[in-house]
Amino acid sequence: MQTYFNVGKIVNTHGINGEVRVISVTDFPEQRYQKGATLYLFLQNAKEPISLTIKNWRRHKNFDLLQFEGYTNINEVEKFKGGLLKIAADQLDRLEENEYYFHEIIGCTVKGPDEKEYGIITEILTPGANDVWVIKGKDHKEYYLPYIEEIVKKVDVNEKVVWIEPMEGLFD
Repeated sequence: MQTYFNVGKIVNTHGINGEVRVISVTDFPEQRYQKGATLYLFLQNAKEPISLTIKNWRRHKNFDLLQFEGYTNINEVEKFKGGLLKIAADQLDRLEENEYYFHEIIGCTVKGPDEKEYGIITEILTPGANDVWVIKGKDHKEYYLPYIEEIVKKVDVNEKVVWIEPMEGLFD
């Protein structure tokens, strides 16, 4: 079965020529939305995704505006509102060393230098300068781990383990 990853959500139409407004969650809009790229549209009650080819992309305010091949007016894309745009797993690119996709990090067990298990990463926040990994501790509390070299020492996405050097007060 094919695995898909979210790149954005269609929140509205734009104009009368078949453009849609997208709130993006991708770090690679230039690549995901380039002319000729394929995205898969998942609508709430549909059994199968709709394969769409990008015809045009531009930025407008806080949105990405997309137009798809074969869709030339507002009436044809009105039904796309609320749909999620995704890419297939085989469309993911290799990242640089020490860069990871969210799905590779979420679900990892967090361990300290003494093999102590702190919990599981359940979410990734992107507030600014660095990402923050949310850890659900064995005590069911949430802890916030900044993704910085001083703390995150090793990430093994194959074994789903993140080794850290906990800073003082992190798990108090």
